[in-house]
Amino acid sequence: MLKPLLALLALTAAFPATAQTAPQPSDAIPEDWRDIPDDEIMVITFKDGRQVFIRLAARFAPGHVSNLRKIALARWWDGTSVYRVQENWVTQWGGDEKAPPPEIIARPPAEFEIGQFQPAQRLTKADGYSAASGVTADGWPIATDGKVAWLTHCYGMVGVARDQLPDTGAGTELFTPIGQSARRLDRNYTVVGRIIEGMQFMSAMPRSSAAMGVYATEAERTAIASVRLASQLPGDERPRFQYRATDNERYAALIKSRENPAPPTVATGLEVCDLSPGVRRKQ
Repeated sequence: MLKPLLALLALTAAFPATAQTAPQPSDAIPEDWRDIPDDEIMVITFKDGRQVFIRLAARFAPGHVSNLRKIALARWWDGTSVYRVQENWVTQWGGDEKAPPPEIIARPPAEFEIGQFQPAQRLTKADGYSAASGVTADGWPIATDGKVAWLTHCYGMVGVARDQLPDTGAGTELFTPIGQSARRLDRNYTVVGRIIEGMQFMSAMPRSSAAMGVYATEAERTAIASVRLASQLPGDERPRFQYRATDNERYAALIKSRENPAPPTVATGLEVCDLSPGVRRKQ
């Protein structure tokens, strides 16, 4: 049986896989990839060496992101931990018992909303959380009720934990949804970024059975060694990332293909959180 199998493999290899490798209308071209600035990348390094990389939404939450930059520059997160992991909800980290750096604004102005709804690509159907949704030219998921717009709490987005209003959260405690999209948090918490690499570490941490997923003991927590902006690191150590621009016919074709998949797949709708972050390491 071995010789016929080898012959079949040889015959298969003799034909070029053009049908499998041919470019699709939805494929990005090199010009679609744009650099993310070093001061918009935040690097979390755990004590075991694992790393998580966050793209900061600086133009949508400038007050809170300014705080995050100051907190990182002060190295304030060093020695804190992931202290809450609630099944199908969020992973949360930071200094829940640590005084914040004096140079940050304790209560930044609310940035739960971003103002105008200006998507580069708009999804065809509304969802249960908004009248319309889409993605900005630089790849952020947004939604609207027809009056204002906001960043959506998709899997991997990063939000600012807070107490009751008027507290909007200083940024010392952050969270990311790890299960179904946490869209009911939209317009109630400030979105400051999105995890673009290392989300598998945040989503695989042990769940806590204690109230709200807060670990009952210190030993259960995952220790954070450091949090740095990429701009704080030596040039040869900086992670380089690019986002995929969406204001082009190729990304429009991608959305169309997702909204109208080829048979035998049945189209059941497309929610904005179904779209990938569209970020890669710089090649």
